[in-house]
Amino acid sequence: MAPQNKRPNFKKKNQSSNNSGKRKPFVEQRRPNAPVRVEPIDKTVIFKDGMTVLDLAEAMHRPIAEIIKKLMFMKILASQTQTVERDIAELLCIEYGLELKDEIKTDMTKFEELTIQDDPKNLVERAPVVTIMGHVDHGKTTLLDTIRHSRVTASEAGGITQHVGAYQVIRNGKPITFIDTPGHAAFTEMRARGARMTDIVILVVAADDGVMPQTKEALDHAKASECSIIVAINKMDKPTANPDRVKQELADLNLLAEDWGGSTPFCPISALRGTGVAELLDTIQLVAEMMELKANPNRMASGSVIEAKLDKGKGPVATLLVANGTLKVGDAFVVGTTYGKIRAMSDDLGRTLTEAKPSSAVVIYGLNDVPMAGDAFMVFSDEKQVRDIALKRSERQLREEKGVNKTMTLEEFFKKAEGNEKVLRLIIKADTQGSIEAFKGAIDKIKVEGTSIDIVRAGVGAITDTDVSLAEASKAIVIGFDVRPQAVVRDTATSKGVEIRLYDIIYEALDDIEKAMKGMLEPVFEKKAIGEASVRETFTISKVGTIAGCMVTDGIIKRDSLVKIVRDGIIIHEGKMSSLKRFKDDVREVKQGYDCGIMIESFNDLKVGDVIEASEMQEVKENA
Repeated sequence: MAPQNKRPNFKKKNQSSNNSGKRKPFVEQRRPNAPVRVEPIDKTVIFKDGMTVLDLAEAMHRPIAEIIKKLMFMKILASQTQTVERDIAELLCIEYGLELKDEIKTDMTKFEELTIQDDPKNLVERAPVVTIMGHVDHGKTTLLDTIRHSRVTASEAGGITQHVGAYQVIRNGKPITFIDTPGHAAFTEMRARGARMTDIVILVVAADDGVMPQTKEALDHAKASECSIIVAINKMDKPTANPDRVKQELADLNLLAEDWGGSTPFCPISALRGTGVAELLDTIQLVAEMMELKANPNRMASGSVIEAKLDKGKGPVATLLVANGTLKVGDAFVVGTTYGKIRAMSDDLGRTLTEAKPSSAVVIYGLNDVPMAGDAFMVFSDEKQVRDIALKRSERQLREEKGVNKTMTLEEFFKKAEGNEKVLRLIIKADTQGSIEAFKGAIDKIKVEGTSIDIVRAGVGAITDTDVSLAEASKAIVIGFDVRPQAVVRDTATSKGVEIRLYDIIYEALDDIEKAMKGMLEPVFEKKAIGEASVRETFTISKVGTIAGCMVTDGIIKRDSLVKIVRDGIIIHEGKMSSLKRFKDDVREVKQGYDCGIMIESFNDLKVGDVIEASEMQEVKENA
């Protein structure tokens, strides 16, 4: 009989039979070089919103398994990625003898209130920012023109500076940044904005005109901003110049000249001839040295928007004044409710830049929308963060905006004299944000008892169908400054009964608004059709032109009429009538049912079947 197979014995030789089938108990041994966990010296744990179990374990310097086990004893089943409530986190901290504190939150949407302390070792000298202020036509822009040797006033409507410009010049090897602000009363807000972002204010006063209302306003803004003030007594080349009168009038406003025992430098100049301008620049640099202006270029940039507009080819464009840090191409930044990443940057002469140091004024491209002039900007390292901040600001602004619901034209304004219908609603569209601010600031000062003005919307860019629709819904008038609607938009406004008024100079618009509120609007004329004539035959006479033999089919044709030539339903010409005849006699008018001969000024391409539409300008509003 064959031997029976036996199962192999895998028992180790040194293993006794008594321990057969039993595992040795696990004894945790620490490696010789393993780090020893040290209890944290800081007994404070900072609780943050959205904190997970893993985050809490790391903050408490405890193993994640230990914390999960503690939670299980508290009858809470949680994974390491699950968020933990504050009261649970506080109980865990109490058990370990730790103190739980809430995170101190900073509202990054209000970064204007943030203060960043710079190391004094990193501060370097920066250029002074100088704002030129004063009354209209006292020579502010001419002074800048003389300083930078270029023409500015020639491009301004009516010779009036209507936007804020920033320019930088080099004097004795050191830069000086100039900000030019308008001097008309409508631009008080723009002057105030200029004063807030400047170090030194040059108050320009004409020696032959003295202190005027806008001079006083500019002085008030300069004092409120606690800037250093230098007075430039301009137009000293005129025979009627009287600098002592200027000093006396400013002394009455508590601004005393140095030669009269005060502390304010007074510089007599002639901006037109350039006399005294060099001494003025020397005074600016002397004052700047005494102020010890410094900034840290080795940090992310911050500053303010001087001006912003919507360029057809380049999109939103803004002029920024860098207050601190260095602004670079590619930086992500937030300004107001807008954000962007700088795609390109240039100076006031159009030269391309890659970076801008403190006190530099640069034009930048890359914004998602047009910011408000005067808004603060700040650069952040995270592009997602700038979008989030801008979105939160937009949402907050949207919640704060008030709704509107009611249309009246300026002519209809005082026809509705009952109850709350005396509210004049406006939609303002302009070429730049500075112009919009000027509108708002000046409109707030228009006070007529029993009336009010409601600005439904104010924006940069051309007048669009959206503006017309909003005007129809809110019963508003559309005001355009240096912008024009397309023909389609104009036709839509006409069909919806929405009035669009266009202006090139702001205070003319303000005068119209004020007159409307007082019931003193100037008469408005509109082209009205008065008759039609059908061309039955044409006669060409050498050295005279083409005469159309016509039959008046509707209304009346007058010799001084404005005419449109309509062929197959399409207007092919608009012009004036040069002659109107009945047989061989010149007549003043021809009524319906009679034939006549008509000649059109500078137009001879008349054909049989053409329709001549006659119209005249008629007053559509009576004087109030």
